[in-house]
Amino acid sequence: MRIIFMGTPDFAVPALVALHEAGHEIACVYSQPPSRSGRGKKLRPSPVHAKAEELGVEVRTPKSLRNEEAQAEFAALNAHVAVVAAYGLILPQPILDAPTHGCLNIHASILPRWRGAAPIHRSVMAGDKETGVTIMQMEAGLDTGPMLHIVRTPIDTKTTGELTAELAELGAGAMVEVLANLPGYAPQPQDDGLATYAPKIDKAEARIDWSQPAAELVRHVHGLAPFPGAWFELDGERVKVLRAVVFEGNDEPGTVLDDNLTIACGSGSIRPLRLQRAGKPAMDLADFLRGRSVEAGTILA
Repeated sequence: MRIIFMGTPDFAVPALVALHEAGHEIACVYSQPPSRSGRGKKLRPSPVHAKAEELGVEVRTPKSLRNEEAQAEFAALNAHVAVVAAYGLILPQPILDAPTHGCLNIHASILPRWRGAAPIHRSVMAGDKETGVTIMQMEAGLDTGPMLHIVRTPIDTKTTGELTAELAELGAGAMVEVLANLPGYAPQPQDDGLATYAPKIDKAEARIDWSQPAAELVRHVHGLAPFPGAWFELDGERVKVLRAVVFEGNDEPGTVLDDNLTIACGSGSIRPLRLQRAGKPAMDLADFLRGRSVEAGTILA
């Protein structure tokens, strides 16, 4: 098929590669404009942009698709279908209607649960037993379109970072499967009554509230790892917790219970397994404590 691919972050790269390797013609890639990052604040292309250039595919980075010129350029590509994966721009109706078979989205949840911007974070934080990828036909509503295919995976103790990598691969395979036999996937409408929403993560959510139950805090930690990272303050320094387990012991919330950094919560306690000090690389608990011991009885903010 002749495809327009629309995506921006690392999550979308496996799908672009899989479609290219499956023999589809990638007519053009649309991605968010390069952003300034790193030392010197140099303009850097998005992961999808960089991969598309590596594959020799034309890349377009419009700031908006709402103007008639951008829409005409999109339609002139005469694509059979547009594949969308975490692109980052709302697609107006002329864009949705331009390809012969419309626009298909790789959405990182089992719809209609967790429509919106942060489905992986929210599924982990909520304690869902499983998540997955939905291939859906896009329409004007936010992730409301009919579903073509769903692939599921257990969450277990996976972090958002680990699930993102896994779902990226599952989504890539699912999209290749769907496009290999598009007429064989009958669109199924979503039950709007079962819909939940996954709003973008607010930075204020990242600060750890030790009054929460231990199990809930572990989900919070895993849901925000690796970014933005749940954090607490230790002697005025911000420390991120990237992995943790529920542990035994009780005291006032935020109290360090032993020399292994077991920390009391609203009920029960947690033990961080992987941490990151400000400006330092992530490290396992033993390495963290070698560089920064924390005595029992310390109260964490």
